[in-house]
Amino acid sequence: MTKLNENIKILGKHTHSKASEEYIDVIFQYLEENWTGWIPVVYRRTGLNLTSEEEIIEYLNKVYNKLNPKNHINWCLEQEEFWKNKPNAFVTQSFYSALSDCKWHCVNCQLPNNPNWARRIQDLKEFGYTIATDTNRYCSNCKSNKTHLMMLPLERLTIDGNGYETWSPELRKRIVKVLKAYDVYEARYNSNCLPDHKFSEIRWDENTKSDNDDDMTDDEIKAKFQLLTNQRNQQKREVCRNCYQTGKRGILFGIPFFYKGNENWDNNIPRTGKSAEKGCIGCGWYDIERWRNELIKLITKGDD
Repeated sequence: MTKLNENIKILGKHTHSKASEEYIDVIFQYLEENWTGWIPVVYRRTGLNLTSEEEIIEYLNKVYNKLNPKNHINWCLEQEEFWKNKPNAFVTQSFYSALSDCKWHCVNCQLPNNPNWARRIQDLKEFGYTIATDTNRYCSNCKSNKTHLMMLPLERLTIDGNGYETWSPELRKRIVKVLKAYDVYEARYNSNCLPDHKFSEIRWDENTKSDNDDDMTDDEIKAKFQLLTNQRNQQKREVCRNCYQTGKRGILFGIPFFYKGNENWDNNIPRTGKSAEKGCIGCGWYDIERWRNELIKLITKGDD
């Protein structure tokens, strides 16, 4: 059993349920000064999914030296080089600048004045930054509990390394064409629908992401994607997040029908990783068109 560094003190564990993130509240003790903050141990954008005590201890030991305050200046210099190559990202960069001291900041009064601050934070995460979220921290300026954010001075993990897939504009157009701009939720043509991964990203791990080459075959596209509007895509994300957190699979159109399995996630199937996709099969949100066809089969059979 790996031993926890004697200079690390664990204060507790916290969860950001909406983002399905988990953190360890720690004090890292150094000769010059201490560092206090939340270390993510379940954080999909960096592929972290540490559940056992030993895994968590090993990770805390690993990041201990990286978070030494004496290393902060060099970390900031590295970020300056990164932002030099982002000349059109000045709005997002202003949020980086506000958070770059790597301390807690109230989103209500300590970030740039922007009504869409959540989008800017998402951009920072997509640039590879690790940001902890406390949804209930007291702000002495607001005189009430507010959401606070803390950026951690860790290596940036680029989009290619954070577990999310990307595709070229050409492939996006081709996916829509191959799937005939067919909105599977509405069961009709919709020129505004977008590609949706059938297998929800919330259950991916670092080994799940695959390349989406422009020369993907039509069969590969049909197996991997369906088309939804942005609104329905967001709705599906919430349904899948709830399933991930509670083990209760999603209900489509208020109809509790599953063509494989039932409303409960099969505990014999892993919660994350490539094998987790088996647990999605049968849920209406996973493959809406197949779910509809299976339900029609059942109804038609009942009329015979």
